[in-house]
Amino acid sequence: MRVSRFDRAVVRALFLLLVVALSGCSLFGKKKADPLETLPVEQLYERGKVANDKGNYDVAVRTFTRLVARFPFGPYTEQAQIEQAYAQYKMNKPEDAYSTIGRFIRTYPTHKHVDYAYYLRGLINFDREEGLLERYAGLDRTQRDQSYVRQSFDDFSELVKRYPTSRYAEDARQRMIYLRNGMAQAELNVALYYLRRGAYVAASNRAKAIIENYDRAPQTGDALAIMMQSYRNLGQEALAADTERVLKANSPQHPALDGGKWPDWRSNWWRLIPLSQRGSKPPPDLTAE
Repeated sequence: MRVSRFDRAVVRALFLLLVVALSGCSLFGKKKADPLETLPVEQLYERGKVANDKGNYDVAVRTFTRLVARFPFGPYTEQAQIEQAYAQYKMNKPEDAYSTIGRFIRTYPTHKHVDYAYYLRGLINFDREEGLLERYAGLDRTQRDQSYVRQSFDDFSELVKRYPTSRYAEDARQRMIYLRNGMAQAELNVALYYLRRGAYVAASNRAKAIIENYDRAPQTGDALAIMMQSYRNLGQEALAADTERVLKANSPQHPALDGGKWPDWRSNWWRLIPLSQRGSKPPPDLTAE
């Protein structure tokens, strides 16, 4: 079979195009190297740190993710995971942030900044259910699911227990008080619900649980008032009288003692912590002691 001159020309042209493509496309210039693939670990960490400090959290996450992949071991890699979790938290990606910081705690339980890791883990759940409407419009978070609140409380509690002298411990203690009051208010909401609907046994039991589990919360006075009214409605006058004496001793100005109808009580507990404290502290420097 003879090959025509035209066919040979087509084959040569295709061959030349293939050579040009494989040689790096010299006619169009060389492709610029990706700094995430070429920078040494120190410069890569600094690039991500600067992005975090400037609020470019998406850039920070990409940078620290690549750093950990390229350099699996070493102090920069360890610190990069804390920075990565912080950036994910600031990007409102709590699941990713919680997973990253939890993995760091499990992998480096004796790291010099592990106390901050516990603190950040608490913050992630502390802010998880609080959006702009709850924060600025005054909507009551205690009407919502409390699972993240309880987890945040446990995380801060673990920080305080393990590292009582940490620079983050005092802030964690204040947040625990805030969360404790919120959990007490959530229980009070349920007790009030039962009281309004005539489920007096359930109301008194729920109120009693508040006193037993949150004895220093400001809602204990209202819990005693619910117990007192529930006992009266159940015809248990002796229990009602005993509860009234305790209420007078602890909350002598409570409206339930005025003899009139006690109105539903709504707390402004979520405003007890300044908005400035609702933020987060950035990760400590790599070289910080």
